[in-house]
Amino acid sequence: MKKILFLLGFIAVVSCTRAQTFTPPPTIPPYKILTTDSVYETPANLKKNKATMIIYFSPDCSHCQHLMFEMKPYMKDFKNVQVVMITFAQPLKASQVFYRDYDLKKFPNFKVGTEGYSLVVQKYYHVATTPYIAIYDKSGKPFKYYEKPPRVEELVTDVKKL
Repeated sequence: MKKILFLLGFIAVVSCTRAQTFTPPPTIPPYKILTTDSVYETPANLKKNKATMIIYFSPDCSHCQHLMFEMKPYMKDFKNVQVVMITFAQPLKASQVFYRDYDLKKFPNFKVGTEGYSLVVQKYYHVATTPYIAIYDKSGKPFKYYEKPPRVEELVTDVKKL
């Protein structure tokens, strides 16, 4: 009986360890989003030789709202980064309200849209909580991933390295 319990415990530990070591694929996810201006966009719409930040979020997530509030004074620091904010299973109206509330029309490098119920991006990164942030360098290679919201100063430092 002790051997069986030990074996089951060992399997549980190994399973948990494997779950924590997930590394996202080394490319920008193959998303298709409906943007706030009702246009579909994919990674093909990204500008070449420009860093990209993917933010997987929910318009009604308090952490996501707080992140945007904290980013507001630093928006000029993100001007050289393409920021693609992707939500899930939300009506387009929710993304449009979020876009309006944070006055993102002033920042053409920010695109906000929904992937609907496809959940391609959510599955791609194994997102458990929002916001999830992935930063890619100018050649489209992964630079850094955040499973939990970082301090905005840390994000600014990271994008300045790109």
